[in-house]
Amino acid sequence: MERWCTAARRRAGTGRARPPVSVRPTGLARVAVRPTGLARVAVLAAVLMTTAALPGATALATGDLGSTAGATAGYDFADDAVRIAGASTTAGAEPLEAGSTYRSTLPRNGVLYYRLDLDDASDAYVSVTAVPGADGEVTAVDGIRVSVQDADGGSCSVQSTTFGAARSPRPVTAWGMREIDPAANRCQDPGTYYVGVERTRPQDSPPDDWDLEITAAAEPRPRQGGATKAPETWDSASPEPLAGEPERRPGGNGFAHATPVGQGVWRDDIRPGETLYYKVPVDWGRQVSATAELAGSADASGYATGALRLALHNPVRGEVDDAARGYTGRRTSVGLAPLPPVAYPNRYATAGQVGALRFAGDYYLVVHLAAQVADDFGQGPFALTLRVRLGGTADSGPDYAGESRPKGLFEVSAQDRAAAPASGSTGGADDDLAMKAVAVGGIGTGSLLLLGLAVWTATARRRA
Repeated sequence: MERWCTAARRRAGTGRARPPVSVRPTGLARVAVRPTGLARVAVLAAVLMTTAALPGATALATGDLGSTAGATAGYDFADDAVRIAGASTTAGAEPLEAGSTYRSTLPRNGVLYYRLDLDDASDAYVSVTAVPGADGEVTAVDGIRVSVQDADGGSCSVQSTTFGAARSPRPVTAWGMREIDPAANRCQDPGTYYVGVERTRPQDSPPDDWDLEITAAAEPRPRQGGATKAPETWDSASPEPLAGEPERRPGGNGFAHATPVGQGVWRDDIRPGETLYYKVPVDWGRQVSATAELAGSADASGYATGALRLALHNPVRGEVDDAARGYTGRRTSVGLAPLPPVAYPNRYATAGQVGALRFAGDYYLVVHLAAQVADDFGQGPFALTLRVRLGGTADSGPDYAGESRPKGLFEVSAQDRAAAPASGSTGGADDDLAMKAVAVGGIGTGSLLLLGLAVWTATARRRA
């Protein structure tokens, strides 16, 4: 590291412009860094020293920076995920604790069961992300099904997610829930519940096991009752996509490592078979809209069905909306449908899109480029532009009677806003670099002191 810093200082002293350095560490949000002066070199060195102690930083130290050119990108699982085995019967099901993340595997045939121990005062949510192998052939109706049932086998919820017309292997996510509803006569009592996970079409599914990432969350009830009907009127006009020059913002490779963004125009490169994850803090009363654009190819001949897919997921990873469009080699774009503002009463809507917009927090934009694009247009990479708009007016939301699990899941904090910059912000370059450094690893107080010491030392040496 000392030799690296010394060499960097010598290059900085030459006064020659240096190209941007793009770092894509496995397991970390990817950040583009542009060192243009001595202070910034010192900042980058401090960030590297700090992230070396973080989970997933081994790849940065060893030079393993992700998938090779032309390979299908993998999925970055949560660093703190706990290994758990699904049971073939409810009798042997292991518990899922609210606020925790788990890893498991799903075989081709059969249902896996996990256990939930629930009270009668909170809504419970479970999300399951299945990650198939990159080489397996999948069908349009293949995917996963997630169900929640009470101890007597009564159904609380069932949801399925499939690969769709593109038939491209990618991470697919389905969610289940147990809601407290005075008007319901099932799944309202405290006690034991079970989560079932299975493939939707085992006979059409690849024989290999699929890796699973499972999350469990709990949402407390409001202190006082409010509206029990979803809002009937809202601005449903399709918003104009944001214009402007895109700023570089590489996406993450999983929910847990999604790159934070705010309103703005962002760009990255994407390869066939790759899935990119971004997260947008969305407060109560705000409306989120987004479009994804894929640049044209030099070989504009051929067609890939449903090649470019854009999906929006809520803070518990439940899918809100998705859209896909084919690719002919010419520039193409796909956008989300107009969505209502985030509101607690949305959960009473009959439409699934509206019902999923039931709480504030981090929403996820997931972009996938079908693996079949490579057949006609090559391995890429292809330029991707993501346009994100936040409408509406933020309000206070419900007064919860307790804490969510995990804590702060259904709120937008000042730290969330700081980590999700808006493109075209007026902050200085050094301020922007510092915020990116904080966003990389959630740098603590001691690390910030190290960062300041590095900058102070570099400045002192320059003056000397």
